[in-house]
Amino acid sequence: MQLLLLPFSWLYGFVMWVRNKLFDYGMLSQRTFDATVISVGNLSVGGTGKTPHVEKLLRMLQGRRVAVVSRGYGRRTRGFRYVEEGSSAENVGDEPLQMKRKFPDVTFAVDEKRAHAIDLLLRQPEKPEIIILDDAFQHRYVKPWMQILLTDYSRLFTRDFVLPAGRLREFRKGYRRADLIIVTKCPENLSPEEAEAIKNEINPQGRQKVLFSSVCYAIPASAFRGKKVLLLTGIARPEPLLEYLRQETADVSHLRFPDHHRYTDSDIRTIIQSAAKADILLTTEKDAARLGDTDIFKNTEIKAKLQVMPISIKILFRKNKKHENS
Repeated sequence: MQLLLLPFSWLYGFVMWVRNKLFDYGMLSQRTFDATVISVGNLSVGGTGKTPHVEKLLRMLQGRRVAVVSRGYGRRTRGFRYVEEGSSAENVGDEPLQMKRKFPDVTFAVDEKRAHAIDLLLRQPEKPEIIILDDAFQHRYVKPWMQILLTDYSRLFTRDFVLPAGRLREFRKGYRRADLIIVTKCPENLSPEEAEAIKNEINPQGRQKVLFSSVCYAIPASAFRGKKVLLLTGIARPEPLLEYLRQETADVSHLRFPDHHRYTDSDIRTIIQSAAKADILLTTEKDAARLGDTDIFKNTEIKAKLQVMPISIKILFRKNKKHENS
């Protein structure tokens, strides 16, 4: 099937290549701003761990005036909106809402036109010093001070194909625009030899740096030992979390929905029925943000069983461990 889709991948990739060349040659203009703009993104369509990496940046930048701009994928609104703790995922998207509730003192905004959002943010009386663009590697109308590119350890961009044969949004050579490349979701015991082999495969150019990160789960897997766990996910790649849980308990069932899935009344009934057979209903922070738009928390039995799994990231092979587990 993949071979059959390759001609369509080349066509899609060619269109993106032409678009990138128009930016490279100045035929499509890029804007710079009176703020330090950091872009966090990827070549693929999700599942690389952008949100926990943005959260790590926010922890590292505590004490600075920081704003985060996202498109607000999955929302039903358009245009510029500030994200508040009481916002709904339908209005601002699940990931911006998740982060706002964890970082209430940080300004979050959603806008499909990032340059427009930055203009509005910089008109504030206390304008941000640093603006983080979430999932903006292909959004080239803004020229960032730093481009951070994420790639999943289990599906490196070097081994992937352009849509629809693979999951890449553009040809692999797009990685050359990055200043920093982070290989995400690595095993915590990744050896220096394997890391070096991956780095050689990526083939960083000139100024580019390559780092490696792993996921840290806030609840130890041993806490679920001897329990019947129903894992509820609507994320791109739930496999690492599922594997983590199965290290300690074999009694894990998985109710899987598509990434950014908007839960319907029918879905909620299915979740409640499935959870009746479990001791624990476990979900992700991203899913919890979307579930807040439903009536599921009115069910006292579900509220008693529900646990949310927060995650963070750890940078591997770091001598300075000040922020390593943040």
